[in-house]
Amino acid sequence: MDKPRVVLGVSGGIAAYKACELLRRLTESGHDVRVVPTASALHFVGAATWSALSGNPVSTEVWDAVHEVPHVRIGQQADLVVVAPATADMLAKAAHGLADDLLTNTLLTARCPVVFAPAMHTEMWEHPATQENVATLRRRGAVVIEPAVGRLTGVDTGKGRLPDPAEIFEVCRRVLARGVREPDLAGRHVVISAGGTREPLDPVRFLGNRSSGKQGYALARTAAARGARVTLVAANTGGLPDPAGVDVVPVGTAVQLREAVLKAAADADAVVMAAAVADFRPETYAAGKIKKQDGKDPDPIVLVRNPDILAEISTDRARPGQVVVGFAAETDDVLANGRSKLRRKGCDLLVVNEVGERKTFGSEENEAVVLGADGSETPVPHGPKEALADIVWDLVSERLG
Repeated sequence: MDKPRVVLGVSGGIAAYKACELLRRLTESGHDVRVVPTASALHFVGAATWSALSGNPVSTEVWDAVHEVPHVRIGQQADLVVVAPATADMLAKAAHGLADDLLTNTLLTARCPVVFAPAMHTEMWEHPATQENVATLRRRGAVVIEPAVGRLTGVDTGKGRLPDPAEIFEVCRRVLARGVREPDLAGRHVVISAGGTREPLDPVRFLGNRSSGKQGYALARTAAARGARVTLVAANTGGLPDPAGVDVVPVGTAVQLREAVLKAAADADAVVMAAAVADFRPETYAAGKIKKQDGKDPDPIVLVRNPDILAEISTDRARPGQVVVGFAAETDDVLANGRSKLRRKGCDLLVVNEVGERKTFGSEENEAVVLGADGSETPVPHGPKEALADIVWDLVSERLG
């Protein structure tokens, strides 16, 4: 079978060296990669490196191998074009249709999905001109990944860092797997909760659950690959790497998660509550470690209810047409309990799955039934969590119109 053909565009930023790792992941996973750097990019990584790692010739000029018409053919024949890093200059050229080198010509002739992974200083990313260029590219169907927050060139820190190459690869893989040029969630803002809340008893103990956050992270990755702006409210996810292009808001308790979700949901088109939120919390918090006393039974722990976040956002939608999705982890009478919960919560969709010590929690796979308020039932067979995530977004996209 023919290998998927990927064009890796590299523009002139210090993060160009990180594209070598992205190139390695693409080639080792069976893709035929043609690297098209800008002349500026070659100041950071030389043509010999790109050629050796890709196994293909490297050029920046439309005048090389003119008989093969590279400025047209490379884009026409690609299954995916990804530009990483994409500088502010490159985003501006792409948005305005400029074509002064081989990469910008390739972008104009590509009829396949296009992914941009921006990297620049915070001030450049936040400048109105850059934001308008990004909005233009997204409106035309390109996937523009949000940059990461972290250390930049020199001593600066902020938003503008190139996302981890492994996470950019995951976006590329998902975009290629769907094979759709127009991302169906482009222009949408989605909010996802993930992980499990922890309710402290004292400085060293807490009430918690087994949720790993992997399903919520799969939902975030697939939404980003489908063009959405994603806010991920993550509760105690054990160091899972931040998905590329996703704004991650770390929280600990149910009260903190509620505050973060309500804030992010104010302008969201869809909210997916995949986190395992504790139903109860201790009534009192011990400022010091609770000590064991010989000959005495421990004092009983009095629990109080946590806020019902799913019911709250379902009842009081932040904007008209907002789609709300809940998750129900059940151990018995799965569908019956799921239908009952769907009625009580008032959400549009409820993902119901059976959980247990060796089921779902911490696994890379899942199996579920998605119940709709309209009476629909969509079974999702056992498989990767990202497959379930794609089905959830298919159903959300239908309801968004």
